[in-house]
Amino acid sequence: MIVVIIAGGSGTRLWPLSTPDYPKHLLRVNGDKRSLLQHTFDRAKRLTDKIYVVSEESHIEHVKEQLEELPDEAFIVEPGRRGTANCIIAALEYISKNHDKNEVIASIHADHYIRDSEGFYHTFKVADQAATKEKRIVLIGVEPDHPATGFGYIKKGKLLSEEPYVYNVDSFKEKPDYSTAKEYFRS
Repeated sequence: MIVVIIAGGSGTRLWPLSTPDYPKHLLRVNGDKRSLLQHTFDRAKRLTDKIYVVSEESHIEHVKEQLEELPDEAFIVEPGRRGTANCIIAALEYISKNHDKNEVIASIHADHYIRDSEGFYHTFKVADQAATKEKRIVLIGVEPDHPATGFGYIKKGKLLSEEPYVYNVDSFKEKPDYSTAKEYFRS
């Protein structure tokens, strides 16, 4: 597995702690000594030694400072903020020139706070196996505990495999308005 860490952001979600020059993924939260980015890197290292980090040009020096053990070729630099899809496309383009085309690629966000590390590893192992076996894109979702407009919603389809509880995706809806998010949450 190859892991791509998406380390971008505009610095608005945890303002005033987070700023455009120093967004959320670079912060240390909950009194921790390591940043969200560094914890994401630690999780990625447990999955693979093939790790790439995509970050925007104005943040790349901070990102490199926090991930000193990665070589320069592990960093993919966006010239400006273009959004998650563009980060992933840039990473796929770079990886396609340097790796086997049949290797599973996982993308994870640098600003997520994950409490259940063991659950995270298990989920990614299951996703790796499903992607390899089915030769398909696999989405990993978290069950919402409230309606939210800042996230996408995955509607599960039919069960694909009972053993690891892998489902087909019926649909994906990106960042709905609040009334739609309430409807998705209730369903």
